[in-house]
Amino acid sequence: MTTSPFLVVDIGGTNTRVGLATGSTLQMETIRRFRNAENASLDAVLSSYLEGQNSTGFAGVAVALAGPVQEDQGTLTNLDWVVRPDDLRARVGCARAVILNDLQAQGHAIGHLSAETTPSVFRGAAPVENGTSLVVNVGTGFNVAPVFDTDRGRIVPPSESGHISLPVASADDLDLMRFIERAEGFAAVEDVLSGRGLVSVYRWHVGHDGGACSDAAAIMQAAADESDPDASRAVASFVRTMGLVTGNMALNFLPYSGIYLVGGVARAMAPYLERFGFLEALQSKGRFSDLMRNFSVYLVTDDYAALRGAAAYISRLGHTR
Repeated sequence: MTTSPFLVVDIGGTNTRVGLATGSTLQMETIRRFRNAENASLDAVLSSYLEGQNSTGFAGVAVALAGPVQEDQGTLTNLDWVVRPDDLRARVGCARAVILNDLQAQGHAIGHLSAETTPSVFRGAAPVENGTSLVVNVGTGFNVAPVFDTDRGRIVPPSESGHISLPVASADDLDLMRFIERAEGFAAVEDVLSGRGLVSVYRWHVGHDGGACSDAAAIMQAAADESDPDASRAVASFVRTMGLVTGNMALNFLPYSGIYLVGGVARAMAPYLERFGFLEALQSKGRFSDLMRNFSVYLVTDDYAALRGAAAYISRLGHTR
């Protein structure tokens, strides 16, 4: 008997990835990537994708998106796209449609990723049975998602942690916060820990809106070839803030089953984590510093982790309903 595939979609801040999954297994050869700026809506993306597919029926569709999901409706944070289950069912021609935040999908991907795509940044204590994990996304935006494995299955609650207040642990942090506040009206974590946030940190080091680098890619390149001291300082500040925020989140959720860093900017920062004190900033929590060393940290390098998570999520729903 042939099983109809699931259609799985990951809408990020810049690109949308679409593919098919058999159960929880992603079919790599079916994945296509679409630039959001070149499409007016998700419907346009799906139209382009489905035109090239031979599949005539789908078991369901699961959409992971970079934005809040309320009452089954998803709204993109950096796009004017709105995603609704009824629209998905009508467009794809299936009975089941689910929408979840992209970080929730990343959480559901844990356990479906290979060791090669989750290299260790720090080895802490051995994972505990049914322990909590924490997914930390640093990319076009910032967010975290706790992952609770329970006797009744996995629970990954939604979050919008990128929009909480930027933490202040030093005089430099306070000065950066005030710099961001003047520009944005409110200094949120995402205003530093994101691609655009790196540009703001660079401008703070330069002291005005100038400087040799105009975007995040240029800053990373200048830091790599050591051609601009302000670029290196910006990366150092970014890494330290990333550790500080991740440590704060770890204290909220106690992730004894590991912290997973995801997102393009997190991967770009990987060569600098040790050099600029990521772990020191994460673990330096006064009398709780020893506790922090229990939490292993991994870097997720699988660009399709959210698609795998979406497939795992909708596949599990099929077994529980």
